[in-house]
Amino acid sequence: MTNDSHSLPPLYTGVRGIAVKILTRVERTDAYLDKLLDIELQTGDLNPPDKRLLNELVHGVLRNQSKLDWVLTGFYHGQYSKVAPNVRNALRVGLYQILFLTRIPHHAAVNEAVEFVKKYRGQRLADTMNGLLRNIARNVENIRYPLSTKDEIQYLSVVHSHPTWIVKRWHARYGFEETESLCKANNMRPFLTLRPNPLKISYKDFVNELVEVGIDYRRCFYMRDYVTVRNLPNIRQSRIFSEGMFTIQDESAGLVGDLLAPKPGETVIDLCAAPGGKSLHAAEHMNNQGRIIAVDRYENRLKLVATAAERIGASIVEIMEGDATEIELEPADKVLVDAPCSGLGTLSKKPDIKWKRDSEDIRNLNATQKNILDHAASLVRPGGVLVYSTCTVEPEENQDIVHAFLMDHPEFEIEHAEAYLPSRVLDRHGFLATYPHRHRMDGAFGARLLRKQ
Repeated sequence: MTNDSHSLPPLYTGVRGIAVKILTRVERTDAYLDKLLDIELQTGDLNPPDKRLLNELVHGVLRNQSKLDWVLTGFYHGQYSKVAPNVRNALRVGLYQILFLTRIPHHAAVNEAVEFVKKYRGQRLADTMNGLLRNIARNVENIRYPLSTKDEIQYLSVVHSHPTWIVKRWHARYGFEETESLCKANNMRPFLTLRPNPLKISYKDFVNELVEVGIDYRRCFYMRDYVTVRNLPNIRQSRIFSEGMFTIQDESAGLVGDLLAPKPGETVIDLCAAPGGKSLHAAEHMNNQGRIIAVDRYENRLKLVATAAERIGASIVEIMEGDATEIELEPADKVLVDAPCSGLGTLSKKPDIKWKRDSEDIRNLNATQKNILDHAASLVRPGGVLVYSTCTVEPEENQDIVHAFLMDHPEFEIEHAEAYLPSRVLDRHGFLATYPHRHRMDGAFGARLLRKQ
């Protein structure tokens, strides 16, 4: 039975139905969570509490997917892996509420999931799923998970919900305790980090604006002019956003901007610019004096850069459509390559990434990263600076890329980042290297490379 017939009720209704729709599309297509969620929040008619619940459900399920599936597999009679994606995600949404959302009664969580299954596949399967979820709810205290003493990899993968291939990589690199800390940090609800716009408002006046509208904030530890706030679903609809008083940007991305350190009057090329956060940060560093060429392959993504630049008053940003591996431009003072990467440093904000990536992706991305960086070298004037950055913690995408580049480009040398960044965020090579569990921000990498005269 399908939901195509006009006699059937709409399938994806209510907060939990929409959550199932988003989760199933994340699972079955190449669409990413943030885009799908944004569409529902912008176009749907959900009230603010429902928007918050939708955000909690989809992020919560994806953060804890392995743990949820472990429990469901244990209680399911038959092969849970063969359950249809829509049904599987309805069960995950129901179970997430049972295990993690204490304010929602178990019976309410069960009933919503069962009603969805009934609309999708009929009463018989709905009755089966009803029995399954009620059985779990009755036995929550008796659920047993893998033990770290028996199998550290399985324990980390299930209890902290990360794919086995990622856990194995990190366990080999960091050991058990640090891998567990990293996985825990990835599963924490993230704060929203704001960068006040000095072109329009001082730090002091900005935080006064936050206080006036009742927003609690905390000053960031490393980027002292940044603040973190609790996630605000309607922040982009606020006056202070529309008037360009701030940009949403993680501290780790801000550190890359400080590493680039562009000065007023310079020419800067941002080779992988969209959606524009680092280009805008450069414009602020430069006091809107000089020239920033923001390059991206896709016109629709460049529109995001243009809109954001106009909002914050960064008139020196010029957008240019082009391929970062071959675009021809006059050599610049500073070139930024914020390279396409696996994104494994951003899992607290984008938990769907861990289920979409595999080890082959990293190998495939390496070729792209090397090609962009090789071409970027030709766009740096003698005495100029090339910054390579990512939002991942994987050495093959970070240190290894830079060391291979230096072998092929003796005209460049590493410029130690100590003159630009706090020592706590640097590795032994003088690179920017942040980790969620160590620095309470996204995992990121940055290398400042000087082109010798």
